[in-house]
Order: sequence, then structure tokens, then C-alpha cells
Amino acid sequence: MNTEALLRDVRARLQDGGLRGCLLVRDLHTGEELGIEADTLLPSASLVKVPLALATLERIRRGELDGAMRLEVEPGRVTTPGPTGLSRFRHPVRIAVEDLLYLSTCLSDGTAADALFDLTPPDQVAQILQEAGLRGITVRHRTEELFDTPVERFDADQVHLAHSLAITAGTSGRGHRVPQLDTPRANSGSARAFVDLLQAIWTPSKIHAEVAERVRDLMAHNVLRHRLAPDFSSDASRWSSKTGTLLNLRHEIGVVEHADGQAFAIAVLTESRVPAAAQPGADALMAQAARSLRDHLRQ
Repeated sequence: MNTEALLRDVRARLQDGGLRGCLLVRDLHTGEELGIEADTLLPSASLVKVPLALATLERIRRGELDGAMRLEVEPGRVTTPGPTGLSRFRHPVRIAVEDLLYLSTCLSDGTAADALFDLTPPDQVAQILQEAGLRGITVRHRTEELFDTPVERFDADQVHLAHSLAITAGTSGRGHRVPQLDTPRANSGSARAFVDLLQAIWTPSKIHAEVAERVRDLMAHNVLRHRLAPDFSSDASRWSSKTGTLLNLRHEIGVVEHADGQAFAIAVLTESRVPAAAQPGADALMAQAARSLRDHLRQ
């Protein structure tokens, strides 16, 4: 199948599965790439935790922060719910900055991320990205704001209504009545911008080598592996990644490193048109789409 036919086929499969997909796959050695709507901006959800980790580690390297410094997190300040991490704790905890990095990046713990944002606010994270020569990723707000949405008025058994609002309340100009889904106001980025970030972390760049190595290690130990990992993890490959999920948004970025030396940076950002929280079929479809592009480049 030639490249144009492949892209048409992948786009059609995504659409048939209820997804609008923005994808980019890039060979990190040759620079060759394939994508679909790779420059479209979307709210980044928890993908913002990768720039947050990079900025925090850079400040540790500069001596502005101490990675061993312990912060106390009180149960009453838990404002970012989640299935794992500090959001499930019932008692005060003292935890080191570097351990907060693990929880934020590897478990996508929003409470840990906000403790890090207390140290390095969004505008400072954005500044460190700019200093690294990275453009196209905006960091405007903390993680807790992702959960302060109008859809909270819906009960747990009305989750489909929350997703219906997310699907129908957008505008053609990428605006949205839900602020966290409103691209001009939310943390945001494109598939290309996130692939550029991955390339800067995996290959020599303005990011200090020690910082890049630590971010790579964090992403390699990501425990959320239900989305793209099934198609990219094997005995002959290493998959390092970060997911992002908010209402009808399903994202994942990562790098697959093959035993033969090839390496590909991958970003898949999607919006679902299906009003449901659990969509394992959509996750599988994202992985299949990304793998199709990777396989074509690897030929």
C-alpha cells in the first residue's frame, strides 16, 4: 500500500471507530515521518506532566530545587481525584520531590503533579520549554483545574451525559464551553509539538543530557500501559510513554526503541464522538493506527 492510500485507510478506520485522530510518527534517526492532522492543537490533559517533569529536573540540575527535599501533603488538599497515588491517601504524608516526580509521571498522579506545580508554576515550566527551543506546547494551568469542570454536576451513573456535553459543546474554531477543553485557554499541544519534545529528550538537544536521561527513565516506568503499549511492547523493543485522558480526549505519546537500533517517536491525540468513559476499542484503534504508520516507515 502506498503512503497516500495508507493515510486514507488509517483516517477512515479512526473515523469509523468514532475518533478524530491527530497522529505523528517520526524516525528519530532519519527524520522521516508520517502523520494525520499533526499540527492541530488539542488540550493536552495529563501529557503536561512530561514538560512538568522536565522543568522540575532542570531546576534540580541548576541547584534551584533539592530533589531530596520532602514536602508535606495534607489529606485536605487532595483536589485531583484518581485511582492511584496521593489522591487515595487518608493521612498526611511527607514525600521527596524526586518521588513526587515518579508519582506524577509514572502513575499520572494529579495531586503529586500539583505539589510540583507549587514549586515550579505553569509559566516557569513554559519558560524552560522555550529555553530548550521547544515551541507549540502551552502550559497554562495546574492539574487540579482539569477536574474543576461543569460536568461535575453529573452523578456517576450519568457519565454519558458528561461525555455528551464534551462532544457537543465545542466550536469549529477549537473553542469549547468547558474551559479545560477550550484550546485557547487550556494546556495544549499538537502531535508534532509533542514529537518534537520526545525527539529533544531522546536525541542530543538543548535539554541537558542528565535531565533527558532522567525523563526517559520516568517514561520507561509508566504503569499506564493499556493504550498503545500492547502494540509496541515486546521482548525486542522498549516502549516509554505518557498517557493523557480527560472526558472525550484520549492521548498517548511515547518512543519505541527496537533491538536493531531503530527508534520512533509517536504522538496520538484523539477526540472521541462516543459518549462513554470506558472505550477499550478506541484505545486499541489508536494503537493500530500508530503501528500502521510505524510499520510503513520501518519497511
